[in-house]
Amino acid sequence: MLSIRNAGFEDLSLIQKLAHEIWPSAYSDILAPGQLAYMLDQIYSLNSLQHQFALLKHTFILAFDDGNPVGFASYSANENSDSYHLHKIYVLPQQQGSGTGKFILNKVIESIRTAGANSVDLNVNRYNKAKTFYEKLGFKVMKETDIDIGHGYYMNDYIMKLEL
Repeated sequence: MLSIRNAGFEDLSLIQKLAHEIWPSAYSDILAPGQLAYMLDQIYSLNSLQHQFALLKHTFILAFDDGNPVGFASYSANENSDSYHLHKIYVLPQQQGSGTGKFILNKVIESIRTAGANSVDLNVNRYNKAKTFYEKLGFKVMKETDIDIGHGYYMNDYIMKLEL
């Protein structure tokens, strides 16, 4: 049975562990090995996760299937707006296609609606098959963006939005 709980500071190492299990299968066909390793280090080092949690005020949630951790998400309010940004949503490869991602996203939407949001946006790599997942759930592509993340690497993304 699927369940969700808010993650605390003490859960950041579990989120890091999950990311290191999920990212290689999610991005090995999209990103060069060097970029994948660089991004994992930049986004999922404990220092980076602590910064996101404590200073940037990202809300992290963990998903469990029969008590086993299977995914996570993070989100935060956009500044001076009644919209939110979904920073991360990842599910272990063996859980994909089981409804876990939709379950997590619905929990995020429920939470931000309660907080007064009327939309949520996200970035997704232009070559990531997750784009189809978001479209099935009502997200629309708003624009394309290329974000310089250093060391000659770029995130080539769509910005997608869901009106609530």
